[in-house]
Amino acid sequence: MSARSKGFWVAAVIFAAVNLAGAVLAAWEGEALHAALHVALACLGAYGVQRLAPPGARRLWPWRQSAIAAASPELTNRLTNLEESVDAVAIEVERIGEGQRFMTRIFTEPETPPPAGEGKAPPPVTNGPDAPPRRRPPA
Repeated sequence: MSARSKGFWVAAVIFAAVNLAGAVLAAWEGEALHAALHVALACLGAYGVQRLAPPGARRLWPWRQSAIAAASPELTNRLTNLEESVDAVAIEVERIGEGQRFMTRIFTEPETPPPAGEGKAPPPVTNGPDAPPRRRPPA
C-alpha cells in the first residue's frame, strides 16, 4: 500500500468518525434532519474506509468476494424478471402521468364559446297570443 493510498484511507476513517460524532451531537440537540445527514455521510465514509482498506484488512469482509462468486443462475433469472417487472411498472406510471397532464390541461383551458345562435334557448314570450295566462294574486 503506497503512502498516498494510506493517506486517503486515514482521511476516510477521520471523515467517517467526525460525521458519526456529528450525528450523535445533532441527535442530542434534537435536530433530526441534521443528524440524518451526518448518518448518511458517516455511511459514505464507512464505504470509503472499506474500499480503501489495505489488502491485509480486507479479510475482515470475507462475504464481499463470496457473494459475487455465489451468484446462481436462479438468482440471475429472478433478477432479470424483477428488472422486467420494474420496467413494466415504469411504463404504466408514465401513462398515468400523461393522463393526468391531459386532464389538467382540459380542466384549466378556458372553454371556447359556442358559435352565435347555437346552444341558446329562445327568450320566453311574456306578451302576445302565445304568452301563458297570467294569474291574478289573491285578494
